[in-house]
Amino acid sequence: MEFINLKAQYSRIKKTVDSSIDNVLSHGKYIMGPEVELLETQLKEYVDSKYSISCSSGTDALLMALLALDVKPGDAIITTPFTFIATAEVVSLLGATPVFVDIDPKTFNINSSLIEDKIDEVHSKTNLNIKAIIPVNIFGLPCDYDKIKSISNKYNIEIIEDAAQSFGAEYKNQKSCSLSDLSCTSFFPAKPLGCYGDGGAIFTNDSVLNDKLCSIRVHGKGNHKYDNINIGINGRLDTIQAAVLIEKLKIFNDEIEQRQTVAKKYNDYLKDYFDLQYIPKDYKSAWAQFCLLAEDSLSRKKIINYLSDKNIPTAIYYPKPLHMQEAFSKLLNVDLDNSFNITEDISSRIFSIPMHPYLSDDEIGQICTALIKVKNEL
Repeated sequence: MEFINLKAQYSRIKKTVDSSIDNVLSHGKYIMGPEVELLETQLKEYVDSKYSISCSSGTDALLMALLALDVKPGDAIITTPFTFIATAEVVSLLGATPVFVDIDPKTFNINSSLIEDKIDEVHSKTNLNIKAIIPVNIFGLPCDYDKIKSISNKYNIEIIEDAAQSFGAEYKNQKSCSLSDLSCTSFFPAKPLGCYGDGGAIFTNDSVLNDKLCSIRVHGKGNHKYDNINIGINGRLDTIQAAVLIEKLKIFNDEIEQRQTVAKKYNDYLKDYFDLQYIPKDYKSAWAQFCLLAEDSLSRKKIINYLSDKNIPTAIYYPKPLHMQEAFSKLLNVDLDNSFNITEDISSRIFSIPMHPYLSDDEIGQICTALIKVKNEL
């Protein structure tokens, strides 16, 4: 059994994706070839955004977005400690300070009701300039953007939507990657829309930001690559990955609906036995992961071991929150409250089971039967 079955997906599109890769090999334009521009057009149309800037990874998408906003030492970026390190890592790379806000115990997203208190705390206890909020749509579920936008407007703070896990999700009938002035996603192979290597994209409706991002992507270039008007990075998406994504986009809507079907079956089986991620009304998750909560860390270990004995793969996202990582031990502002009880509790109990569009009913039944059995034995 596969945790994420990329082989089944490849079997479905093998003929067309092989042909598309062969076409790139034939024309030889491996960097910024025609497929890159075509992909960007299709991506912006999919999310209903004016501009789409493809790039080399979801991490670089976040880094480029921060560079476009001129984030620097002395700035603070508000985000969640319950996410992959890239979200806060890029903040520290630029010398700015990540400021964490605890998560909601049901959705696992940043708790929007706590953001304003954290802003007030930063203003009263530090000299940091709060430049932006990075809400992370954890496991594919959008954050509470109405609330976050109201805070953004009140304090004149930018929003960067971290949609690394949520391409294909929706918030009140609006596509993820169109929920803020800057939105970033990842095309890492395990993501809902993934390529065969690293890749990412940034979305915006702002022409000035678009021009700056296109410059930053190629070493800060101006009219040509030897005319450098900004400090940038080597952040281009290669043509072969663009060709792969074009083919995957053709089946993407169907895969997103299949993810909804799998998630509903899991929910119907397991809702009476485990606490599951809560999906609010008018939200649609991309279901990058399907997560459950055990009673405690010891129970989680027993469940995972039992499933392993049944050849059912699992994963833990995330076993150690960012504020507890050694990398941030000297980078957080010591004048702020850096204790996050909900995040620590969720991290100690959460685990994920297989989630992809190609799970069969038999596999879903096998997984759920095993989970219910071990739960009843604890």
